[in-house]
Amino acid sequence: MSNRKPQDNKPQESKSQDNTQLVKQEKSPSERFTEMVEKEFRNGVGKIELTDFQRKLAQNYFISIDMALQEAEKRRKLKVKNQDPVPVVWQNVNMQKLARDVVAYARIGLDPIQRNHINIIPYKNNSTQKYDIGFIEGYRGIELKAKKYGLDVPDNVIVELVYSTDKFKPIKKDHRNRIESYEFEITNPFDRGEIVGGFYYHIYSKNPERNKLVVFTKKDIEKRKPAYASVEFWGGEKDIWENGKKVGTEKVEGWYEKMCYKTIYRAAYNDITIDSQKIDDDYLRMKQMENDLLEANIEAEIEENANKEVLDFDNAIEAEYVEAEPKVKPEPKQEQQGEIEQMSLEGEPY
Repeated sequence: MSNRKPQDNKPQESKSQDNTQLVKQEKSPSERFTEMVEKEFRNGVGKIELTDFQRKLAQNYFISIDMALQEAEKRRKLKVKNQDPVPVVWQNVNMQKLARDVVAYARIGLDPIQRNHINIIPYKNNSTQKYDIGFIEGYRGIELKAKKYGLDVPDNVIVELVYSTDKFKPIKKDHRNRIESYEFEITNPFDRGEIVGGFYYHIYSKNPERNKLVVFTKKDIEKRKPAYASVEFWGGEKDIWENGKKVGTEKVEGWYEKMCYKTIYRAAYNDITIDSQKIDDDYLRMKQMENDLLEANIEAEIEENANKEVLDFDNAIEAEYVEAEPKVKPEPKQEQQGEIEQMSLEGEPY
């Protein structure tokens, strides 16, 4: 009879469990990005505390920025001439600036994964030879910012387009009317005709004397249209390119009604006064980012060809308005000067 003891498999089981535990503990790229953001920000300004929700938003920023960088790099490679030699990749991004910007927008509550919150545009900073990440608020982002920092935020905001078959009558506040109001009737909902204007209406339920009506003519709406607006969104004629040469034009229907509606929507929330007592470091950081983009605008006006192979503000800014973005084209529609001008107009149009 053998006196050998049965083999003990416990160490192997323990090793297997350790390996499983290591796999479970491995962090995703977005989680590592969030930790890097917090680390970079701490190195710059000291202690920082993000809530679990804000950390989730930071991970969403990683996903969106990664997609924007890939798209920008694709456009860079498609350039036949004036191609920037610096690839649009994470290694060439100003990470310390990005960390501060992501923290600010995450604490404000803007989510790049949610439609129409915020748009992301990589652009070359010629002074650092790195890429900065520009953030431009969508119409929902403007709404969230107004509700968070507004002085007297309305209880409700109504935005409407007015068509040629509609009946619209503004009722202005005067000695006969204590409350500013309007009458609005859609007479033919399935064929309303052409857009003739629009309006927004701020409602204060507990203090209706403060209700506010602002009316836009069609001309008023189109004044807010960027000088180099993308025809894929506003409609119009688009150049046709073949082998780097313009060979003709084509008519594009675009999304004119949606652009008009959201132009008024942006105006409605941009009209809410910011409360100076609510301004915090995140709001100040956001305003600094807007100034950085404005400086990029001025630089591009001086040096027309700077960055134009990376920036595509026509598409990036207006992408909030439709389900699908326009396809990447090998030749830009306009010079960089015009594209950055559109960026600044969209950011502060009212």
